[in-house]
Amino acid sequence: MRFLRIDADGNNGCKKSKLVRRILVELAGHAVFLWSKGNPSVYCSNRSKGRNRNHQASTERTKYESLLFKKHGTWRSINPKKLSRKKGGSLRGRGWKYGSGFVDGVFPILSQSAQELLKFIVQNGIDGGDIFGFLDGLVPSHDTWDDLINVSVQLRLSKQWDALILVCEWILNCSCFRPDVICYNLLIDAYGQNSQHMKAELTYLKLLEKNVVATDDTYALLIRSYCASGLLEKAEAIFATMRRKRSPSSVIVYNAYIDGLMKRKELHKAEEVFQKMKKDHCQPSDETYTMIINLYGRFKQPQMALKIFQEMGSEKCKPNICTYTALINAYAREGLFQKAEEVFEILQDAGHEPDVYAYNALMESYSRAGFAQACAEIFSLMQLEGCEPDQASYNIMVDAFGRAGLYDNARAVFDELKLRGFKPTMKSHMLLLSAYSRAGNVTKCEEIVTQMFKSGIQPDTFVVNSLINMYGRAGYFEKMERALDTVEKGAYPADISTYNILINLYARAGFCEKVEQVFASLGGKNLKPDVVTWTSRLGAYARKKQYKKCIEIFEEMVDNGCYPDGGTAKVLISACINQEQTEQVMAVIRTIHKEMPTLFPIT
Repeated sequence: MRFLRIDADGNNGCKKSKLVRRILVELAGHAVFLWSKGNPSVYCSNRSKGRNRNHQASTERTKYESLLFKKHGTWRSINPKKLSRKKGGSLRGRGWKYGSGFVDGVFPILSQSAQELLKFIVQNGIDGGDIFGFLDGLVPSHDTWDDLINVSVQLRLSKQWDALILVCEWILNCSCFRPDVICYNLLIDAYGQNSQHMKAELTYLKLLEKNVVATDDTYALLIRSYCASGLLEKAEAIFATMRRKRSPSSVIVYNAYIDGLMKRKELHKAEEVFQKMKKDHCQPSDETYTMIINLYGRFKQPQMALKIFQEMGSEKCKPNICTYTALINAYAREGLFQKAEEVFEILQDAGHEPDVYAYNALMESYSRAGFAQACAEIFSLMQLEGCEPDQASYNIMVDAFGRAGLYDNARAVFDELKLRGFKPTMKSHMLLLSAYSRAGNVTKCEEIVTQMFKSGIQPDTFVVNSLINMYGRAGYFEKMERALDTVEKGAYPADISTYNILINLYARAGFCEKVEQVFASLGGKNLKPDVVTWTSRLGAYARKKQYKKCIEIFEEMVDNGCYPDGGTAKVLISACINQEQTEQVMAVIRTIHKEMPTLFPIT
């Protein structure tokens, strides 16, 4: 395979800038990218350092002088700070994540014949007959093999999985070429992305049958395929096979398994795999630590996230910008904006330039803490620093104004999002709906739902749950029950949160009989009450100071294996009518928590 890698500082034979320019001109038929020494990326950047911590004097801010050589033979300056990690300026996700042999930021240069092949495949879509016929007409040669691999990788980068499957299947089954492990890995990856785990498994078995040695990437891709399909037992089996056959254990496979478990929301299992990784003396990478910090952030345990971050430093593993952003997010989820600010400063002190993800995480911390104005200031600051907001930035602003009760401002940001060329997503509408729901503005909420239908967005259970909650809080119980009927008739899949909202609303209104009816119906719907369900049920009687009834429900809750949380304790205490009852409740809560299993068993 042929790659273009040019070092603008003079390495790899390019000792003078004139020579670099001459080589680029000769290759003007292609899009050419530059690499600067020590900073492989899609642009050549020479920056004069200097940071203005107070963000006042624009002349003291970091300056970029970046050039892109276009295919027409002209130079164009770009601002790399406007390039996010996902599009255009990424050091992540550009190559094949699990080791395709293509270094991040380095792209295969397509020959003229490869470009024609790629164009034909893209134009014919998934028509296997036409594509196979075209491929059959290729002359078997080393150049053809290079073209096929380069085109396959390009299809993989552009996420055209169906076309990639056709090309790889032709190579494996119809061509005269002897495929190597990269072909099998690309096909396993494509099948996994299409949730075709059976075909991914058959490709793996065919690899073994052909006596091709499976790599760490092979195991990683197969595990990811199983996890994406929810087949965690099979993923565990492949993981165990890898641990038996390969020594030392591969960090690539561990990372793939942890990533797959987290995407399936199997967070406890992911933490166990991380502990097992350390027991196997497999050194976690920066990607591993970043995922675990994200994991604790989802568990709303920022202190544990910080502990992992500190452990990373003790293991001499250098954090990247994604690691810092994950830690900021962990604090943001709890509204700990001061801690988030500290990490944001450390990120800058480490020499990283904040990107849109880091700014979004900081904005989220202010939003969760209820400081909409501070969130708006960061939104303005990121634009002054040359970092363009993405759709998530606008969504955070809508949420921040909605939480602060500034509903007109939330609507204005929502409209601005559309003017900027973004198409409002389900989440965008949902955040605006939540803003007006807090205000009890039923008319506006119904207008938003109608607008969603007109935009071609089908409301989901979460939207219906929000409507049920809004109607109940506003006292429109007939509309609330009609919305519930829509869910129960199968228009939307009901979950336990739907009935938790219903129980809570009836409890607030003092309808204890309705509470018991809804609670008793859960068994017939194959739904198991969670801690919110039990606590909402307790609340109905706590408001009426029926202490004995609350104790009975609490004992029933514990007998059913549901452990109380802080909200349960508050509701129980609110049911007490004297100091003696309060002390009894506190003693019971302390006893229960001593008997609870730890969240993360440390082995």
